[in-house]
Amino acid sequence: MRRAALALVFLGLMPAACDEAGPAERAGREAGRSLDRATERARDAVDPPRGPAERIGRTIDRASD
Repeated sequence: MRRAALALVFLGLMPAACDEAGPAERAGREAGRSLDRATERARDAVDPPRGPAERIGRTIDRASD
């Protein structure tokens, strides 16, 4: 019973502790985006978009990230 009550308290406090992203989290997120862009460029070099619809689709994918 105590464990369940303690778990509920911690679960209730967790979202409040995660409101703001710290500098490490922001740096990790930016590093992930840079890696994503690099892999997209490599994919485009090996397998370029074949037509205008595919190019537009990839542009929309990049914009929505």
